[in-house]
Amino acid sequence: MNIRISADSTCDLSPELIEKYDIRITPLYIVRDGQSLVDGKDITPDEIYAHVNSGGGMCSTAAVSVYDYTQFFRRQLEECDAVVHFHISGDMSACYQNACIAAQEVGNVYPVDSRSLSTGIGQLVLEAAQLTREGKLTAQEIAHEMERRRELLDVSFLVERLDFLHKGGRCSGVALLGANMLNLRPCIQVKDGQMMVGKKYRGPYVSCLLQYIRERLKGRDDIDTRRIFITESGGFTPEELAQVEAAVRSCQPFDEVLHTRAGCTVSSHCGPRTLGILYFHTK
Repeated sequence: MNIRISADSTCDLSPELIEKYDIRITPLYIVRDGQSLVDGKDITPDEIYAHVNSGGGMCSTAAVSVYDYTQFFRRQLEECDAVVHFHISGDMSACYQNACIAAQEVGNVYPVDSRSLSTGIGQLVLEAAQLTREGKLTAQEIAHEMERRRELLDVSFLVERLDFLHKGGRCSGVALLGANMLNLRPCIQVKDGQMMVGKKYRGPYVSCLLQYIRERLKGRDDIDTRRIFITESGGFTPEELAQVEAAVRSCQPFDEVLHTRAGCTVSSHCGPRTLGILYFHTK
């Protein structure tokens, strides 16, 4: 069975990984001053930052439409027998709901709600692509296996500045003022398909990042060490990223440490210099 693995642009996989694993991507839309732009094609995260920093309004995101999914799935099925498609958590976007409607119309399409975001989705995509290459499972079986594997994901980010969350309505003015005065850096975690604030770190940001990494990785015996993503939204120096990777490698013997740049969805909500580590648990 010829199975195609695809995902929304929210998976934040690098162009190199997309090519290596032959993934097809459906872009979300970024709305800037009322204009709908294609994620990664018409607008980039750096352009979002420049717009906001110059006094422009916050950009918002819009889901892939039922029509877009229908057309996309039909194009894929011209080259394959079935499609397994991955989405940002259904609690965060209408993408999964829209894809299910399109899948019913087209047939032989299996949408998977990742219950996650960014390279949490990407982890599932790469797992599915590997299963497809092994050729032992049907498309439906791969979708079911990834719905099981999603429960093992550990997805979190550390945010340096709260002004993007504040301008987007996800952080009150009082909380923003207090965090700035105390030099707090909140950890955003994904739990049960939703984003929530976890531990708040205090101090110089890179020191907070290294502490965050050590606390989430060091001394653990339940981490799948095959692969970890370091995903960031831009604004870091090469030296800072080297420190982060060294900290990750010092905590666990990962086979692969993959560095990716977050796309417009994460970047528009969290702003620059947001960084996360995303991996699987073993149990």
